Amino acid sequence: MTFESVLTQARSEGRDLLNEVEAKQLLQEAGIPVTTTVLAVTQEEASAEAARVGYPVVLKIVSPDIAHKSDVGGVKVGLEDDAAVNAAYEEIVGNAKKAVPNANITGVAVQNMAGEGTEVIVGMTTDPQFGPVMMFGLGGIMVEVLKDVSFRVVPLTERDAAQMIDEIKGSAVLDGVRGQPPVDKAALCDAILKVAEFVEQHPEVQELDLNPMIAYSDGAIAVDARIVVSAS
Repeated sequence: MTFESVLTQARSEGRDLLNEVEAKQLLQEAGIPVTTTVLAVTQEEASAEAARVGYPVVLKIVSPDIAHKSDVGGVKVGLEDDAAVNAAYEEIVGNAKKAVPNANITGVAVQNMAGEGTEVIVGMTTDPQFGPVMMFGLGGIMVEVLKDVSFRVVPLTERDAAQMIDEIKGSAVLDGVRGQPPVDKAALCDAILKVAEFVEQHPEVQELDLNPMIAYSDGAIAVDARIVVSAS
């Protein structure tokens, strides 16, 4: 899979939003740590891919017409065996069809389940004046509630990335609170720099979000990814 082939396919289908499987595979090839994620278009494929990826797994609906998968019951986590995967596949496809009857359902994403850690967001948006702008903050719903984020214009240096991490108000969370170990800031810096490099190399990318990226005391990994490309 190349960026050019994915971009061509998306544009031929009139999409500006890459699906999660496409986004993660491109990011993984760019050296950005993401959970292994594959597309299954049948229940049998989901079962086989889950066994290959390794339990426990997460299943998510894949559809260009469904932006917020959790809101329609399109996500199932912590699936421990084949029976759970088969039941979850039927349930999330059924939920999606019920919530958005005319949705074009591409299939179901099967991914390995990451362990618990500190959720952060690494993102990029395109400013009309400055071009690509990187963003960092606490992730998950916290970014929507607290809006505690930092920004830098691309290109970035290692110092820029380190400053982005340290200057958010919630940086103390990353240093370890209430007995929690500090997160691996070097891994977060590396992820920020690699995302910045990725969007520099591919100016067609208009928006990009890794939310959440789970930070650990050793390493970090993105469990969800969103990439918006230019229409032409």
